[in-house]
Parts: sequence; structure tokens; C-alpha cells
Amino acid sequence: MTRILVIQTAFIGDVILATALLEQIRQQRPEAQIDMLVRKGNESLLANHPFLHSILIWDKKGGKYKSLWKLLGQIRQSEYDVVINLQRFGATGLLTALSGARQTIGYDKNPFSRFFKYRIEHRIEPGIHEVDRNAALLSPLGIGTCKAPRPRLYPSPADQQAVASYQTKPYLCIAPTSVWFTKQYPAEKWVEFIRQNPANTTIYLLGAPTDTDACANIRQQVLATHPNVQNLAGKLSFLQSAALMQGAIMNYVNDSAPMHLCSAVNAPTTAIFCSTVPAFGFGPLADNAQVVQTPEPLDCRPCGLHGYRACPLGHFRCATTIEIASNR
Repeated sequence: MTRILVIQTAFIGDVILATALLEQIRQQRPEAQIDMLVRKGNESLLANHPFLHSILIWDKKGGKYKSLWKLLGQIRQSEYDVVINLQRFGATGLLTALSGARQTIGYDKNPFSRFFKYRIEHRIEPGIHEVDRNAALLSPLGIGTCKAPRPRLYPSPADQQAVASYQTKPYLCIAPTSVWFTKQYPAEKWVEFIRQNPANTTIYLLGAPTDTDACANIRQQVLATHPNVQNLAGKLSFLQSAALMQGAIMNYVNDSAPMHLCSAVNAPTTAIFCSTVPAFGFGPLADNAQVVQTPEPLDCRPCGLHGYRACPLGHFRCATTIEIASNR
């Protein structure tokens, strides 16, 4: 039996997209035992995952290097045959290089990639989605398909039951926030969008506990005319949110983690791209998915692979010029 460790200790969306790799390995190496290493806080995404034997957790905030050293011992003791590193940062590169695995695979941009057995070119260019970039890491194992599988998460029956009371009539979901300001469609635009829907439309505002106030602010502004808007930010787990989004008429999201949740349960998706562009390879993957962007040609867009805390030029036209009619 081949023992494989997949390393992805980045953010929520990155872990979700990495699950496509698990699908692909399972399809072509059904006998393999697969473990996955994620940062603390993201392990609940992988609850109930039928292809994972165990989940390793890196506590980056509670003693980052102490936790890293402990992980290294755990990894070496597990005697993996293969370690696949999806990240380009030094700490996980060091884990990979010192893992003791017979085959170590990672991107050439990792500072420790010279010590990997296989170094795979990392390319960001139009037409290559992140799941396809990740799939290239499987080529040394002889695993490959014309197109990588879609990422997938597995909400449990308990997760489905937890949101069943919200699904008694048709509804929309809106995830209005993002960690990055320039990836986030402005709150006033979300308010305008909600007001353009029929007054009796059931709308659920989704997000993390840190998004509660932002969602409450949006709800407060529309409550007089749209009483069926509910703020569920911080009230649902990742997998419960995915289960709710799966049953929505449509999910309206930014270029952020909720978009990838939709992809992982094949939920209908309208993804709004402000400062970033789908050509980076992080667009929606659901069968029913559309992308909304500014129609205005902007020399400053995209301004970077990731978002910023504020618009570098101060005007944020990549967001403010997206008309509400485009989102309906």
C-alpha cells in the first residue's frame, strides 16, 4: 500500500481546491492511503472526507516552529512513500525535504525545491486553473487526466439537517465579504442589489464570525423593505454553509472562499471579480457558474495576484463600475 501525504497549509480556498487532487489520486490509486496536512482551523473542511486516512494539523499561531518540529517527527515516523507539497513557501518545503519519503514532489518556486526528487514548474497563465496546476504534481506518479476533477467536500447528514429549516422555500445566498478589501464588492452595492430583488425574497447572508457585523450592517439597511434577509454569518460551519449553498437558487460571492465552497458542492455560482481576474486560475467550477466583472478597461487591473487592504490608486473602479443589473 502506498502512503501519500498532501501538504496544503494555506487558506480556506486553497485547501478546498486541493481536494481535487484527492479525487484524482483516489480515481487512479484506490489502494493508496492518503493523509493531508493543513493549518489549524481548516481541518473541519475535511470532516467526513471518505478518501482521507488522517489529517495532520500545523498550529501556525500557537507556537509555529514548535508545532513544525513536532510535525516533522510525526511525518518521519509515518514513513510516507510520497509527499506532495502544494505550497511555495520555505517551511513546508523544509518539511518535504526532510520527510524521509522516497518521492518528494513540489513546485520549483519553493526555496527548498532543489532537495525534492521532482520539481514541477509553477505557471500562472490564462487557461490554467489552480486545480490543473496542482494536478501537474501527480505526473511523477503516472497519474493524469485530460482535465482535473472538480474539488469536492462532503457535508454529512448532520450538516444537511442543520440547515434544513432554512430550506423550506426558495432562497438566495450572499457571501458579501472577503479577507481582502479589493476583492470585496462594496457593501452599498450589495444593499442596492438586495433592494432590486422582490421584497419577499428569502436571502441568507453568509460569512465567518468576523463577518457578522458587516452582514448585520447590510441587513439593517434593507430590513424595512426586505424582511426576509437573515444574517447567518458565524452561525454555520464550513460544511453547513456548503450544504446551504448547494440548495440555493443562486449564490452571489466574491473571489474568495465561499466561491470555492460552491465549486466543491457544485452549487450555482455568480462570482464577482473586482481587483483580481479569473485568468489567474481561481474562477468558479460549478456547472452553473458565471463571472461578473467591470466592463471598463482599466490599466491598473489586475493590480496583483491577491487582494489589498485598500485600492492602491484610491478609486476602486474595478468594483464601483460593476453595475447591479449585471448581477441579476
